[in-house]
Amino acid sequence: MPGLQDINLDQISTRCGVYLMYDEGQRVIYVGKARNLRARVRQYVRGDDKRAQIQFLMQRARHLETMITDTEKEALILENTLIKKHKPRYNINLRDDKTYVSLRIDLNEDYPAIKVVRRVKRDKAMYFGPYASAGALKQTLKEIQRIFPLRRHAWSQCRRRERPCLFYQIGQCSAPCHGKISREDYRTQVQGVIKFLSGRQSEVVNDLRHRMVAASEAL
Repeated sequence: MPGLQDINLDQISTRCGVYLMYDEGQRVIYVGKARNLRARVRQYVRGDDKRAQIQFLMQRARHLETMITDTEKEALILENTLIKKHKPRYNINLRDDKTYVSLRIDLNEDYPAIKVVRRVKRDKAMYFGPYASAGALKQTLKEIQRIFPLRRHAWSQCRRRERPCLFYQIGQCSAPCHGKISREDYRTQVQGVIKFLSGRQSEVVNDLRHRMVAASEAL
């Protein structure tokens, strides 16, 4: 019976993208992403991938479809979308309702906060990601919040407190809910976070140097 072993690898792109494997009934049974589609498919065909479930997958796969993307990040997003759409039986790690995480900042709020979310909505907020590791993202977020002390809790929760939270006491929140920072200065902090998450780290470093100089002169 014909299978993926009969694929002409020369016809597969070497660019990044997503691949879908179909069974005899044209059902999607596996979705994956790759930096180099041809190299990844070659691993399947030659049996280089020794994972146990791959052996069963290759016995049932009859057809392969590839989708080229401009970046690896786009491939990651497309892979996640297709897994949720088709629910392939061999995507063991992602067949449940879990998804990659993103960071959300809503500039329509007076004092925006950074939120970790699992779904990107069309709500005019800014989203950064997705990120594959929630644990690594949270660790990075802790470092960001040390440099840019934005509020940590929901605004309604902050306003109910009689005094600023513990994060303010340890210098990791600017306590806008209790008037400890002006709206303009808070927005400057938010823009710093946006620059950092947008990959403009050199601008962030320059801004921090200016803040250090200003603080030293103030002493």
